[in-house]
Amino acid sequence: MALSLVLAFVLDYIIGDPPWLWHPIRAIGLLISCEEKIIRKSFPKSVKAERIGGAVLFFTVCVICFIIPFAVLYLAFRVNFWLGFILNTAFCAQIFAANCLKKETTKVYNALKNNDIDKARINISYLVGRDTENLDDKGIIKAAVETIAENTSDGVVAPMLYMAVGAAPLGFLYKAVNTLDSMVGYKNEKYINFGKFSAKADDLFNFLPSRITALFMVLSSFFLGLDYKNAFKIYKRDRNKHSSPNAGQTESAVAGALGIQLGGDAYYFSKLYKKQLLGDKLREAEKEDIIIANKIMYLTSFLSLLFFSALRIAVEVIICRF
Repeated sequence: MALSLVLAFVLDYIIGDPPWLWHPIRAIGLLISCEEKIIRKSFPKSVKAERIGGAVLFFTVCVICFIIPFAVLYLAFRVNFWLGFILNTAFCAQIFAANCLKKETTKVYNALKNNDIDKARINISYLVGRDTENLDDKGIIKAAVETIAENTSDGVVAPMLYMAVGAAPLGFLYKAVNTLDSMVGYKNEKYINFGKFSAKADDLFNFLPSRITALFMVLSSFFLGLDYKNAFKIYKRDRNKHSSPNAGQTESAVAGALGIQLGGDAYYFSKLYKKQLLGDKLREAEKEDIIIANKIMYLTSFLSLLFFSALRIAVEVIICRF
């Protein structure tokens, strides 16, 4: 299925997510919202009950998101190999988020280029969880670059790894985990207990992909003529300073490659959260850093695709021989 994965990546690069096509991630989000309402009504209001309810939400959503594409592909392959191949490729293409990530962050860049700070704040608000209404241009740029850095792993390399192992069904399972974290994994009063299981699971699922992504980012920095030595230096020094055990891996590598500082204090739901800085402030962040970060994202994704495809082919050859 290495060929299916490669074609899916190419499809996402060329087409992305057409606005007329209902995206499966929206279905996952709808499933999570409906289940959350049912579970909250069914379970008593206590810390233990909320944590159990959150775990029930996690497992039921993940099982459904794995079983449905697995069943569809199983039936498709039973009918015809090429039908199954085409469906798996189409599913995998929808799981990739590289095209969408570039398109949405480019909207932020264009707004800043046109000196429309209000529009830039609105555009970045669709991509981050922090409060954006008071961000200045530097804050918006840093938020966009951080989003690209983190989602290079979450939206591209991590699902690529899981699809290389278990095709579209495992890719959808990963997206279910990732979507659960983005919807209920907050540390606010509403979700601190209910979303704890999903947040921890997301950390586990992204542990290996985030580190692979960071190393390929350093390599990408070399090919792009960026400061790859500083990228590796900052990665080693600052990767564990982030509140997330995984986001800091990629954000530190990108901060080093660009020679800027990322991270720092941010407001979420009007509450200030203290965060450490990643990288050295060799220069001020500029709007062009959004474009460069997207180049790092795509080259990192391409290198990861070569790596995972080669591993998949090697495993398939070994299995065929035995």
